[in-house]
Amino acid sequence: MSENTSLVQDAELAALDRLVGTWKVTGGAEGTVTYRWLEGGHFLIQDIDLEQYGERITGIEVIGRERPFGAEQAGKDIKSRFYGNKGDTLDYVYELDGDVLTIWGGEKGSPAYMRSTFNEAGDVLAGAWVYPGGGGYETTSTRVK
Repeated sequence: MSENTSLVQDAELAALDRLVGTWKVTGGAEGTVTYRWLEGGHFLIQDIDLEQYGERITGIEVIGRERPFGAEQAGKDIKSRFYGNKGDTLDYVYELDGDVLTIWGGEKGSPAYMRSTFNEAGDVLAGAWVYPGGGGYETTSTRVK
């Protein structure tokens, strides 16, 4: 095996730093989420405490690039997995293009996704979840700290 020289956080992943902090979420799901970096800066952790359709949803999401055992380089996409209080394990792909954040359900290009836009100050993220076959809901996250 060659020496891994890609231990420095890449710019695309580092751009997600604008999510770090606690956000009040309103819309189809309501509550708070908090983003923080795992030591080393290669994974962003989201702590979730929401209510949706009358049910409490808590969990964590680990966001970063996959680098399986033995791989010399990390994967191309920024992927995540959510682990929820009801036993859910949901996979997503994060894509940030300027001020527009798209979170794809499953794989990039999926018909299920959330697309939101940061305001100029970077303290409001507003958009909507879109579900295949119709449906979804509007969502707004406002930074509280």
